[in-house]
Parts: sequence; structure tokens; C-alpha cells
Amino acid sequence: MYIRKLIYAAAAALLITPAFAQEAPRLGATPQMGWNSWNKFGMNINEDLIKATADKMVELGLVDAGYIYLNLDDGWHGERDEQGFIHEDPQKFPSGIKALADYVHSKGMKLGIYSDAGWKTCGGCAGSFGHEFQDAYTYAQWGIDYLKYDWCYTENINPKGAYKLMSEALKATGREIWFSMCEWGTAKPWEWAADIAQSWRTTGDIWPYFDTIPSEFDGQWHGDPVMKLVDLNEPLRVYAGPGHWNDPDMLEVGNGSLTLAENRSHFTLWCMMAAPLLMGNDLTTMPAEVLQILINKDVIAIDQDPLGIQGLRLRTDGRIEYWFKPLEGGDWAFCLFNRGAEDTVVNVDWASLRFTDELSGLTFDPAGCKARNLWDAKAKARKTKGVQKVTVPTHDVVLYRISAK
Repeated sequence: MYIRKLIYAAAAALLITPAFAQEAPRLGATPQMGWNSWNKFGMNINEDLIKATADKMVELGLVDAGYIYLNLDDGWHGERDEQGFIHEDPQKFPSGIKALADYVHSKGMKLGIYSDAGWKTCGGCAGSFGHEFQDAYTYAQWGIDYLKYDWCYTENINPKGAYKLMSEALKATGREIWFSMCEWGTAKPWEWAADIAQSWRTTGDIWPYFDTIPSEFDGQWHGDPVMKLVDLNEPLRVYAGPGHWNDPDMLEVGNGSLTLAENRSHFTLWCMMAAPLLMGNDLTTMPAEVLQILINKDVIAIDQDPLGIQGLRLRTDGRIEYWFKPLEGGDWAFCLFNRGAEDTVVNVDWASLRFTDELSGLTFDPAGCKARNLWDAKAKARKTKGVQKVTVPTHDVVLYRISAK
């Protein structure tokens, strides 16, 4: 009881300090962008890796492109002390998380951290169950800006109560901390968590395969392919918007067996769905062509559009999918996605594409507009009239920004 009183007192002190005296911009106005350690490095993280990644994010122009969160996933934890406060692993992070946060902040970025609503994390480290206010206070003292909160070892724990408790603990610190719920969608958090978190997972974990998992992994669960997560997340667009986003998990761009076309499609569909853009690859060995996908500012602008409307898959013709996303100022994003195994020529009949989006009430009317190809900088903007042939390579996309200007 004495420890909890100390935590509340410290939180109250934080609330009246000058750093929090001014009203901050609304957290989560657009989906989060950054990098997370899990997809590539799993539990094998340390401060040298995180510092090198921070340096590379600046060097490669990723920070300038909007990737501002650098997030530690599972594996940073040490032990709790006799009063129950968590500490970092002294071998992996000898300088401490506070010093690491200072380093990341000096690079113009924000530092994220990971915990779990259960008594252990998915990797077997100390979870936050029973220590929610202690951990939130510790994160705030360290200078943490983001918390990914997982759902392992949570037998007999109510998800609504557990996530609301940590949300309140974070708010009590007075520090602006993005709260990313990682409950895997089992309790349908999109129906109840809009006032609790800035984002929530709608799916299980992603794995770096496009549409199928190799047969040698039959009977084992490692994660789901990219396209399964698309199919799970797309129908939930009504629940997404500024301050509360659907999260079909982190990006596998640059990882595993994905081809360059599949990397481009994966990234594009995440942008069309207004999903978080959290890289998960090794930035120090990333090929130039993968970097060009991740820093395409025109495509990123689709994800980060201030209107904040998740896109929709309007129709499917064979293996070709037609995706649309309304944008601020009357523009639209229009994506042709080839889910099939062969290159396909699509006859785009512009007049037939006119429709009204039931969610936003906005009408897509291409008459008198121009279409700019966002993945082909050399292509001239085309007028949206008549019928035009467009070749969409296998597992690839053609993405346009449609504008009357």
C-alpha cells in the first residue's frame, strides 16, 4: 500500500511539471510509424542494436519520412527488485533504459517498450499483472513514449479490465504514452477499446510469407501470412479513425520469403487500411530497393491522411481486387491488387467505378480527374476517362492518387 501511494504521489507531481503544462496535440491523430525489434530479432536485443538502429533510421531518411517510434519488444527485462519495481537486463542494457531513451530522443525519435497483461510475457519475462501502476510510473521515469501490451499468460484475466487498468495507469503518470493493445483480436477490442488505447491488434501474429505457410510447418503455429491478416482486418474499417486504429500487426517488408512485388503490395495494403507502419527488418543490411518502398512519401501520405478513414476492398474480379480510400481535400487512393499467380491485364472502365462510400458518405467520381501512379515516378498522370488497359504483375499493385487538380 505504501508503494502504491508513492506511485500516485509521483504521478501527481508529474502532472504539474512544466513539461506537461501545455495541452499536447491529440495522440494518435494518424497511425503510428516506426520500427519494432521482434520480427527480425525476437528476444535477442541489446542497447548496441537499438542505438545502431536509431542511427540508421536517421541516416536512411526514415525519421524524415515519419518513422519516429523505435520500439523494444520482448527480451529487455531484468528482474523486479524487493519492492516490485522492474529493471532492465543489466547485461543487455548496461547503460539503462533511461540512458537509451535519452539517446533515442536526441535523434528526434521516441522510445517504445513492451510488457504483458499476464504474469509473464510471451518470452517468459516478468509481466505487468499486479504491477500496472508501478510499471507505468517506471516507464514514465525512463522517458518511454509507447507501450505495446501483450496477452500471454492471462488465464482467468478479463481483457477489458486488464487493458483499462494499464490505460489508466499510463494516464496517471501525466506522460503522453501511446498505448498499443496486443490482444490478438480474440475479445474484439475494436468494439470497446476506443477510449482505452490508440491502437489494437485485430489479428494474430504476422509471419513473412505472402499467402500460404510452407507445408513443412504444418501443425506448428508461428504466425499467419500477410494476406490472411488483410482479410481479417479489412472488414473492420468502421471502427478505425483518428485516435484509435485497427492494427493487423507489424510490417514484414524486407523479411523472409517476400518478393519485391509482395513487399510493395504488403506495404500498400497497410497504407490503404490506415494501419500502423512499424518496420521489423534489419535496417543495417536492408537492400536499396526495400528502402525505396519504405520511404515512398506519396504512399505513406495515403496511410497518414488526416481524414483518417480506413480504405475498403470494393470489389474483386477474378484475382484482381479494387481498393479505394477517401482522402482529405476530395482526393482518393485507388489500388489494383493482383492476388493471382500470373500477370494480369485489367481494363479499367473509369465511369463504371463511380460509387458512394457508405462509411464516409463521400462519392468517388473520376469524371474530369487525373490519376497519378504512386509507384512509377516516371509515369505521366493519366486522365480518368474511357477504358484503359493496366498491367498488374503477379502479387503486385498499381496505386493511383486520383485528384481533380
